[in-house]
Amino acid sequence: MPLALLALTISAFAIGTTEFVIVGLLPTLAADLAISLPSAGLLVSLYALGVAIGAPVLTALTAKLPRKILLLALMALFTAGNLLAWQAPSYESLVAARVLTGLAHGVFFSIGSTIATSLVPKEKAASAIAIMFTGLTVALVTGVPLGTFIGQHFGWRETFLVVSLLGTLAFVGSWVFVPAKLRHSAPASLLQQAKVLTQPRLLLVYATTAIGYGGTFIPFTFLAAILTDISGFSAGSVGWVLLVYGVSVAVGNLWGGRLADRKGAIPALKIIFTALAAVLLLLNFTAPHAWLALVTVLLWGAVAFGNVPGLQVYVVKQAERFAPQAVDVASGLNIAAFNLGIAFAAWAGGLIVSHWGLQHTPWIGAVVVLLSLALTYWSGALDRRDAAAPRRQGLQAAAR
Repeated sequence: MPLALLALTISAFAIGTTEFVIVGLLPTLAADLAISLPSAGLLVSLYALGVAIGAPVLTALTAKLPRKILLLALMALFTAGNLLAWQAPSYESLVAARVLTGLAHGVFFSIGSTIATSLVPKEKAASAIAIMFTGLTVALVTGVPLGTFIGQHFGWRETFLVVSLLGTLAFVGSWVFVPAKLRHSAPASLLQQAKVLTQPRLLLVYATTAIGYGGTFIPFTFLAAILTDISGFSAGSVGWVLLVYGVSVAVGNLWGGRLADRKGAIPALKIIFTALAAVLLLLNFTAPHAWLALVTVLLWGAVAFGNVPGLQVYVVKQAERFAPQAVDVASGLNIAAFNLGIAFAAWAGGLIVSHWGLQHTPWIGAVVVLLSLALTYWSGALDRRDAAAPRRQGLQAAAR
């Protein structure tokens, strides 16, 4: 594995920890800040909105910067945001810190995906992205459970202090391992980059990403509350359940990358979205039974992020066809779509919890994932139509 790819993975680990650790801390935050659980859930939504804004807008504005300098600047911004969260005196200042951190997150993953694919042969592109995103999954395995433990025993502020130290480590890793000269295509003009949003095929991929992850995060945002209030786990054991989930995610992410390399992005996405909808529906029935809930969470982790490599490879492939001068921005917009899905899911999940109850979040999430599966089938049908068009034209020319 190229050391530069390892550096990207370290950075992804730090960013993944700060993104997902909030899930385990929501009950603690709500109690300490004297806010409702749905209000605490907005910390997930607003972070995701920061990512959604940062990914396309800041990626476009920083297109001319050398990649290494941009990576270092992003990790410095990330670290500053977490230090602000550590010292946040109020809910409003914590929201501001989360949005600031989200801005760095969005740009990192938009350029990180294209850097990762440039470091390996083309046939290993999905695996390279999977390795980078393994930083996110390792964060789920270690960073999130550890951050939850720290937050429950020493206070949620100390969790953000530890995450800022991870950001410093990621900064040093990028400084040492990422080469100064990275392959960097000439940046497109802002007008050319904006044209990405006029490409129906790319918009279809973004919709698939947003809806698919929206379905996942409707229940995931409130997983800690589901485990304690419905499954009967103690607050102290939530971190261990998240550890089990994270181990499963790490395996599922690498499996998803290999599946996309072997079968192609669309067939892999069909398999993973189908399995994800089935597991979320199953959770609706197993959540009241602790051990069955634990097994279901293990299965959930195996498919929850397995579609990331396929989606990122597919969007880059489509961008190379329809927006070749703005591939980084197209990749960044998929990260934005991912986080718009999370933002909407956390907000919608809060409404579901307020009006219907926690127990309804899994099955509603499953229905939303099925919509994303339908869009995946649509993309596959369009790909087959495009592939068949030259053959039809050739036959018609031969007939004439």
